[in-house]
Amino acid sequence: MVQIQYLGHAAFAVQVDSTHLLIDPFLSGNPQTPVRVDAVLADYILVTHGHSDHLGDTEEIAGRTGAVVISNSEICHWLQKKGIQTSAQHLGGGRRYPFGYLKMTFALHGSPLPDDSYGGNPGGFLLRSNDGKKLYFAGDTGLFGDMRLIGEKGLDFAAIPIGDTYTMGPDDALRAVKLLNPCVVVPMHYDTFESIEQDVHAWSVRVMAETAVKVMVMQPGDKFKL
Repeated sequence: MVQIQYLGHAAFAVQVDSTHLLIDPFLSGNPQTPVRVDAVLADYILVTHGHSDHLGDTEEIAGRTGAVVISNSEICHWLQKKGIQTSAQHLGGGRRYPFGYLKMTFALHGSPLPDDSYGGNPGGFLLRSNDGKKLYFAGDTGLFGDMRLIGEKGLDFAAIPIGDTYTMGPDDALRAVKLLNPCVVVPMHYDTFESIEQDVHAWSVRVMAETAVKVMVMQPGDKFKL
């Protein structure tokens, strides 16, 4: 069983059987999320890159729950010095966990940490759950042609940014959907701030007119099962 909850911006809570994953848990500074930092569940926290709107409340949540943080080597090393348990991966590398096989994918972005130290390469995550579901969380990225490779073996779910300015905008995000060809796509990283405001419903109409992909526009707090 895989259950996905959108927490606003680029943050997701994913339950795989009895294991709770958080992805880019930007909560306390997130004007969209209905979830409190002191109430969220986490066994693992997946961090795509070091920007504060993605690293977010990782340190506080991991400190409270004992969650293992999965990210690139540089972010993991930075968190280890703060007493956080981590599991380092890097672009193209995968590792098996109790919840399935997790691979770190390429992303076009930056990754400085909150104190301006080097945060390594940004990335995304490709998860194959134990029951065979394939989920792709793109993180912050521009469009790149190898999205076709990520999607070539089939995706049940993809979460991609559409906000423009710092990531793909609507036009490139539509092209990304065509390359990835998931069963379901969820737009993210839009409307949190004025600089990334978008008409998500207009985008979803375009996607469904030009592809066979189902667009799910999730409101913060919404859940669904794969």
